[in-house]
Amino acid sequence: MKNIIQNINKAFDHRIRLGIMSILMVNESADFTTLKELLGVTDGNLASHTKALEAENYIKIEKQFIGKKPNTSYIATKEGKQAFRDHIEALEKLIAKN
Repeated sequence: MKNIIQNINKAFDHRIRLGIMSILMVNESADFTTLKELLGVTDGNLASHTKALEAENYIKIEKQFIGKKPNTSYIATKEGKQAFRDHIEALEKLIAKN
């Protein structure tokens, strides 16, 4: 019998990473403040989870200045979008099996 959880992506195990990717799948990009407010997390918590997704090449982080204020934006990569779709599909298949 095939392992029914083999296609569940460990990078999306945590609810914050799942939330980050969910937001980025339906938005072209999101800035740090928007993600923080939507997810209800601390600065440090968000920073550590975005770094984890960046390390997997699932998101791209862009830093710039708007006026004199720093602004960090996050964008889901093509690879990240596909990995997330595959993850959701695996979860749907798992649910359908039971």
